[in-house]
Amino acid sequence: MDSTTSTAPTSPHFAVAGIVLDALAAHDFDRFDDALDAEASMAALLPRGFREWKGASEICAQFERWFGDVERFEVADATVGQVGALLQLTWRLRLKGERLGEAPMIVEQHVYAATGARGRIERMSLLCSGFWEEHVDG
Repeated sequence: MDSTTSTAPTSPHFAVAGIVLDALAAHDFDRFDDALDAEASMAALLPRGFREWKGASEICAQFERWFGDVERFEVADATVGQVGALLQLTWRLRLKGERLGEAPMIVEQHVYAATGARGRIERMSLLCSGFWEEHVDG
């Protein structure tokens, strides 16, 4: 391969990971908008199947639908990494809400995101565990 024509993959903009995790920890999904390009897209593999969303407002609204109506919301764990030129984010949430039943629930999501020149997420792929009853060792 000719080194004059090859280009190394660009690194993701890690600052955007802080915006996403801060918004998540604050339970403020409108703030996700600060991390997303206006034309961002999200593809997700959910327990009920594959779904796609287009545009920052649609993506923010989806996170609000998943997590906005709970009484208890806690980020139990979060990590940030890099896979090639992709930003890798993982979070585990502890939730309790009327629509979820009496027991506390755990959900984990893994995200791979492509960031653009402006440092915002342009495309993200999400894998979700679904909501599961939290098991306490005992």
